[in-house]
Amino acid sequence: MTIVAAGAISTIVDPFGPAVAHLAASDPDWTNLIARVGRCGLQPKPEREPYEALIRAVAHQQLHARAAEAILNRFLALYPDVPFPSPKSILATDGNILRACGFSTTKVTTVRGIADGTLDGAVPVRSAALAMTDEELVSRLVSLRGIGRWTVEMFLIFTLERPDVLPVDDFGVREGWRVMKSLSKQPLPKELSKIGLAWSPYRSTATWYLWRAAEEFKRLKSK
Repeated sequence: MTIVAAGAISTIVDPFGPAVAHLAASDPDWTNLIARVGRCGLQPKPEREPYEALIRAVAHQQLHARAAEAILNRFLALYPDVPFPSPKSILATDGNILRACGFSTTKVTTVRGIADGTLDGAVPVRSAALAMTDEELVSRLVSLRGIGRWTVEMFLIFTLERPDVLPVDDFGVREGWRVMKSLSKQPLPKELSKIGLAWSPYRSTATWYLWRAAEEFKRLKSK
């Protein structure tokens, strides 16, 4: 047993330490980016059920985070008595009311499809999802209308805490690599997929840092 003296400062182990070390060791540009950005701030929400996580991801599709959160806040305000509405509650809500929250007609269809898929078992409950591989979940969930690979990848990263996901179709991820490497254009998804093999088994952490690289460049460009 280790006895810690009273008043001693405990050391908090960084859960992303091995991932950061792996990336930094693979490329000096990673080292420089990590030094500028600091510790990985990836913050999963593992307590969420898959259907909630998917609906939240749909809200974020092709939107800035602030706009998506505003839509979600209006959506949640429709159901003030619960933290998040049940699938049955969503299906019982008129589509026009959902559109008034800011969802497009297509997204309303997708949200209702997720609720429907949850009730019929197409969307697994969390315990079942945890037992499935990344590709099993992608294959199963992209069968839902309006759910593409990117949406499932966000679910894998932010809800199931999968450590090795690289969403190569994500604009910010490709832009982050372009910026980090001072390239004239973004890599194609297939190109980045091959490049990213060197970052495995920590590609989710790499994804977070590439997002930060893209944001950093955008801020500097706007000044």
